[in-house]
Order: sequence, then C-alpha cells, then structure tokens
Amino acid sequence: MKLLEYTPFDRVNVFLDQLNLGDCTIRGSLEAFSCKHAGNDRRLSISLEHEILDYLGKSSDSDPPSPVEHLSCRSSRKTLIYLVLTLGHMYPDYDFSAVRAHLFFKEEDMESFKQMVDNYLSEASRLWAARNEGSSLLDSMTKAIDEVIKIRECDIYSYNPDSDGDPFLEKGAIWSVNFFFYNRKLKRVVSFRCCCTSKFAGDDFLAGALSDGEEEDALIDMDI
Repeated sequence: MKLLEYTPFDRVNVFLDQLNLGDCTIRGSLEAFSCKHAGNDRRLSISLEHEILDYLGKSSDSDPPSPVEHLSCRSSRKTLIYLVLTLGHMYPDYDFSAVRAHLFFKEEDMESFKQMVDNYLSEASRLWAARNEGSSLLDSMTKAIDEVIKIRECDIYSYNPDSDGDPFLEKGAIWSVNFFFYNRKLKRVVSFRCCCTSKFAGDDFLAGALSDGEEEDALIDMDI
C-alpha cells in the first residue's frame, strides 16, 4: 500500500491533530492509500493468502455452514488483505498479521459513519463550526472523502478490535474508531482513524500492550 497525498484532507487533519477538549485530547486523520504493494506488503500479502487458503483447505463437506465460505472468492480475500495492509501502514509500530477477520464489519452505507461523528465528535463539531463560519465537520469530511475516492462506488468497513488487535490499548484511551472506504475500480483505500485519550494518562498516544493472539482462525468471519 502506498500513501497518497491529497490536499482535500489537509484542513480536517490539521484540525484533528491534537484537538484540545479540556481533560482529553482527540487525534484523528484521513489518509488515502493505493492498493499497490510497497515494502513488505507483497510478503505479508502472500502469507495472509496462504493462511486463508490453508484454513479453507481444512474445511470438509461435512462441516457445518461457516461464515468463512465467502473467503473462497478471491476478490473477498484481496479485500481483507488490503484492509489488513492498510492498518499496518496506519499504525507501523503495531503488528496486525494475526488480526481476526470478524473484527472488520461491512457497513451498509454512510449512516454508521455519520452516527460515529454525531456520537464521538459532537464537541469537535461545535469547535469546527465556531472556527469555520458555522460549517459542518461531517459535511466537510464527507466532501473531502468523496472528492478523493467517490463514496457511492465504495464498500465501507469499520474496524472494531478486541484487546488482541487494538493499537490504542493503553491506560487512558477513552475510545477509538477506524473506518475504511474501499473503491475497487480505483484500487484505492481511504482510512479515517480517530482516538480520544485522557490527559491524565500521559502523551504516548500510540503506546499499547501487545499480545500474541491466536493465528489458527485469524482470518475468518469477515462480512465482505
């Protein structure tokens, strides 16, 4: 995955860079990635592909119906791999090689993203409006994302990690959200990450307690 520079994201990213909300701080960013392999992406992509196929190969006709059956479709496996690779570039100090697929949830439309902004960024939205002549933070984010990746052509995913796959697992992390907009035609992913941390927990925003996790069923149960 290659990080792409897009100026439509700049204003939002500057605003969400260490936004002071009193007792807590919000840090968020919009980023765009091409689906072209870079660095160790190819090696990791092949490893993940083999892991999925190995799991599928162990399944038998007598096994009960499983939610992993859709991963027999190559395009679905590629989507999962792109999302895992994107996470790796978003959080380069964190290892997502054993992330479980069910932690990605396919959203039906933009409504869940809008609800996320309403629920978690309401105070930030008020500050944005005050600093930008009453304009809407949500509308500004949506416009920027659409300009870069054409939302109507995208599949939208959220990442809801457990303790084994959360880069924000640290004392003082109040909440974190991760959304992905994947355009198959453009071969591009736009990510939105945001986290709220308590000021009483120190300044190491990305510090986390890493755990090994189980790899046997690492890439199953994803709704793609």
